[in-house]
Amino acid sequence: MWRDVERLCDKYGLPFKKPTVFPRNSVLAARVACAGEGQGWLPEFIRGVYRANFADDRDISDAAVIEEILETLGQQGARVMELATSAENKERLRRETETAWELGIFGAPTCVVGAELFWSNDRMDDALDWYSAKGGGPCPST
Repeated sequence: MWRDVERLCDKYGLPFKKPTVFPRNSVLAARVACAGEGQGWLPEFIRGVYRANFADDRDISDAAVIEEILETLGQQGARVMELATSAENKERLRRETETAWELGIFGAPTCVVGAELFWSNDRMDDALDWYSAKGGGPCPST
């Protein structure tokens, strides 16, 4: 698996360092992502978490690491962490996780189009084609 990841990162010009601990606990990062849904900083936050874990070998379960990523994005790290760790947001993430299980999602990346599940980055074109063929029109870019 690691060699495959190395090849893909090389192909896409992404830095990669095999984490000394794998898997790492990503619940805090997921809570922040859930709290940040729809915010303009969210995509870069997600990239920052991946960089921290898979390029810099940093512990993404450490609140200081997550706050630092948020701060580099111009966010008030402590405030976002407060929202992310609120009881309401924790429950929201639980619901989202249950929905993912119900849909059959078991890993990332996964794309669900209607009732069809597409797993792995090499299936994204198939998911986009399926969406367009089933009357969804051109796929929105994100």
